[in-house]
Amino acid sequence: MELYFREFGAGEPVIILHGLFGFSDNWQTIAKSLASQYLVITPDLRNHGRSPHLPSHTYEEMAEDLRLFMENHWMHSAVLIGHSMGGKVAMQMALNHPDMVEKLVVVDIAPGKAADNHTGIFQALLGMELSVMQTRAEIESYLVSRIPDMGTRQFLLKNITRDDDGKFAWKMNLPVLWRHFPDILDAVTGEPFDKPSLFVRGDRSDYIKDADTALIMNLFPQAEITAIQNAGHWVHADKPNELIAVISEFLDRN
Repeated sequence: MELYFREFGAGEPVIILHGLFGFSDNWQTIAKSLASQYLVITPDLRNHGRSPHLPSHTYEEMAEDLRLFMENHWMHSAVLIGHSMGGKVAMQMALNHPDMVEKLVVVDIAPGKAADNHTGIFQALLGMELSVMQTRAEIESYLVSRIPDMGTRQFLLKNITRDDDGKFAWKMNLPVLWRHFPDILDAVTGEPFDKPSLFVRGDRSDYIKDADTALIMNLFPQAEITAIQNAGHWVHADKPNELIAVISEFLDRN
């Protein structure tokens, strides 16, 4: 199985992993900024974007997808940056294969079991007969009362494409993601990853709580935790320049 990916720049490899409902395009601003110093790779994780749609979706499987991807592209090790679900994939990869991870950056997710913030979104998307919709305006009109936040709606609408018959379809494998939603919420586990790690949270987000610090430090003993002001869960969209500055400073250290 080969993950679809985009790449930018040249140098030591940095792999950026998107979150649930995302895909490689979401991180282009960050990727292009880091590409002046690094080879930045943004894959679509399984069941997202142009990567294979498969019947299962767990962190162990996604970490194994990433290991195989790195080996197939002759990457012995890389810096991993992951947001939300992608942050947990990055963590699981670091815990499973520490020799393949130089540094770890986790954006707005803790290693423990996550709270359910997406059931309502799944229900709204699964309740919509996308293939019979005629226009994007019709789709947005359907979603506006079910997903009131405009930013979330616009993010989700990026997942819509047209199939070979010209009908609207999802880029993501929505039924499998819903079936494996408990696995997506689940904790990551393994032996501690004792290399430089940075956890970045949005100060308006509750995905990383003060109570998570002990677990973070137990699994990632060299971890630093920092907050970006006036950012919510989508830190890279809310405050891209500030996030780039924090990541660049961390990666520039020897």
